[in-house]
Amino acid sequence: MSAGEYCNREVIITGENVSITEAAMLMKQHHVGDLVVVAKQGEKTLPIGIITDRDIVVEVIAEKTDPDSLTIKDIMSKDLIMVEEKETLLDTLALMQNQGVRRIIVVNDQGSLQGILSADDAIELIAEAMNNLTKGVKQ
Repeated sequence: MSAGEYCNREVIITGENVSITEAAMLMKQHHVGDLVVVAKQGEKTLPIGIITDRDIVVEVIAEKTDPDSLTIKDIMSKDLIMVEEKETLLDTLALMQNQGVRRIIVVNDQGSLQGILSADDAIELIAEAMNNLTKGVKQ
């Protein structure tokens, strides 16, 4: 079981010069709590940051800052925690725990974005596996 097998590959991406208001609208439109900020390098889509709905609340709304006066690059997290898609799921979850993150970006061996794995995704996977296990034990 690898991170690449279980990551969500339908990642909503954006550039760093998008306004915070536009970012919030993108999140609402796609029903997501995060956007991966990317830069294009030839054919590669390189993750350079991430912004979450919590970032917007804490860094913009709670500070009473006009969201149209800021762009994503002003508040995005730049120190990304990433794993290659071939990394095992258990090692990926351990890294998430050690780094204290709820989301981890999955890249290929060239650093190009492949997906994102969230703690919520992992909980669903584990719950489903446990449910299947209990069904097997009952038989």
